[in-house]
Amino acid sequence: MRVVAGKFKGRTLQAPSGQNTRPTSQRAREAMFNILQHGNFGVDLNGARILDLFAGSGALGIEALSRGAEYCIFVDDALPARAALRHNIDALGLGGQTRIFRRDASHLTPAGKLGAFDIIFADPPYDKHLGEAALASVIKGGWLKPDGIFVLEERKTAEINLPEGVQVLDQRSHGEAQVLILRLVG
Repeated sequence: MRVVAGKFKGRTLQAPSGQNTRPTSQRAREAMFNILQHGNFGVDLNGARILDLFAGSGALGIEALSRGAEYCIFVDDALPARAALRHNIDALGLGGQTRIFRRDASHLTPAGKLGAFDIIFADPPYDKHLGEAALASVIKGGWLKPDGIFVLEERKTAEINLPEGVQVLDQRSHGEAQVLILRLVG
């Protein structure tokens, strides 16, 4: 698994050990970021604050940092994921731009002093409705800026029930996955 573009293009990322993590493929990441950066949603990664939920290897947050994001918090409650994250952050020298939180990404506490984020990525285990729970938790806890973007990856065949006030900006399929780009409205 490699970083697709930006200042870390081509750098290898370590995936967590075991079978519990399913990293987003390079092809899906490339498509996701192309849609974000070149779509008509007004997304600018330069200087953005990123929250990477169910972070696993950290590939989504690291890709955003590679493409100009300023800061990223990675959230994962699995020890192998946090070990891979630490390795990847250290290997790329991203210690000053990142933090790793050991939390259940589907049950976040209020953001508080951390403030709201520009872009939130959620790539939960498939078929457990954890992405929907994380989105509800993000909204309730004030983690997403009013004009911020929430990117959710789920199995292609999954039915996703979004709360009121969430607009689907884009929805695409990549292999077994579907990616939804969402924005809060109102």
